[in-house]
Amino acid sequence: MEIRAAVLGGSGFAGAELLRLCAGHPDIRPVAVFGDSQAGQTVAEALPHLAGAYPRLAIDRFTPDLLDGIDLVFAALPHGRSQTIAGAVLDRGIPFVDLGADFRLKSVDEYATWYGEPHGAPELVGRFAYGLPEIDRAAVRSARAVAAPGCYPTAAILALKPLLDAGLIERRGIVVDAMSGVSGAGRGLKQETHFCTVDESVAAYGLLSHRHTAEMEQALAAQLLFTPHLVPMNRGMLATCHGVAAGGMDADAPLEALRAAYAGEPFVQVSSTPPQTKWTLGSNAVHLTARYDARTGRVVAVAALDNLVKGAAGQMLQCANLMLGLPEAAGLSACGVYP
Repeated sequence: MEIRAAVLGGSGFAGAELLRLCAGHPDIRPVAVFGDSQAGQTVAEALPHLAGAYPRLAIDRFTPDLLDGIDLVFAALPHGRSQTIAGAVLDRGIPFVDLGADFRLKSVDEYATWYGEPHGAPELVGRFAYGLPEIDRAAVRSARAVAAPGCYPTAAILALKPLLDAGLIERRGIVVDAMSGVSGAGRGLKQETHFCTVDESVAAYGLLSHRHTAEMEQALAAQLLFTPHLVPMNRGMLATCHGVAAGGMDADAPLEALRAAYAGEPFVQVSSTPPQTKWTLGSNAVHLTARYDARTGRVVAVAALDNLVKGAAGQMLQCANLMLGLPEAAGLSACGVYP
C-alpha cells in the first residue's frame, strides 16, 4: 500500500525531520513538499542530507489544487498559518496532521487570550483531536484531523498526567521548568538564536505567559507555572516538573505510577535513573522518572525527549499511523543515536 503524502513546511527543521522519518516508512511516501523560503529548489538542494531519499522531489509554493491525488497532509508551519489552509484540506476529506498550535486549544476564547488575536477558523476547531497518542489513542485513531502537540507540552503532560490521575499531586501549584535545544525555535534567522547569542549561555523566556501553558492546563485539568529555557545544543528537551504532594507516600510511589500508566507503551521508557536528552537523539522515545520528597512534601518528575522527533515530526507520524490503521510504530524507532 502506498500512501501519497504532502508536507507543508517541508524545508523547516520539523518538516525536514518528517521527510527523514518518512524515507524509512514502509507505506507513507511524500510526493509533494511545500515551503515558501526554499520554493523552486529540490529537496536535495535545500536539504542535502536527504538527497539519497529525495533526489528529484521539488519544493513548491502551496496552492490547494496541488492536493489533488494526495492521501495524507502533514503541516509543520509557523503559528497562524494552519488556520488559512485547514479548510481546503478538510473540504477534500484528506486526513490532516497539523503540528502548529492553531487547533490544539478547544476554546477559541482561550486561544485569543494566550495568542493575543482571535482565531481565524473557529468553525474548524471542534474537528481536530488532540494528538498525544499515549493520553488519548482512541481519539487519534478515529480522527480525520489531528492537532499534534509540540515538545514542551508533550514532555510536561506525559510526566505529570499519571501523577494527577493517581491523586499523588495537587492540581494547583505545579511548576514546569523545561530546557530545549535551539532547533525548537525553527530554522528562520533571528537574533535570539544566533550562534553568538546562544553559545555558552542559557536563557529563560516567556516568563509567566508562554502560550503552551494553556495547552498543558487543558490536557492536565490543572494549574501550572511554566518557564521554558533555551540551551546551547542543537536538539533535545528536558522538563523538570514539581507538584505539591496530595499526602504522604512511599518515595517511589510516583515512579510506580508512571510505570503503571505507560506499561506496554512503545515509546515511553520509565526508569529510576534521571534521564538525559542524549538518550533520545533521533528517536521517538520519551524517558521518564519521578520521586516523592518527604522533606519538602513535593513530587518531582523529569522527562527527556528529542524535540524534533517525539516533540514534532515523530509525533505527527505516530498520529498518522493510528489514523490510517497502520502499525503505530511504523517508520519510528524507540532507540536513540549514541554518542
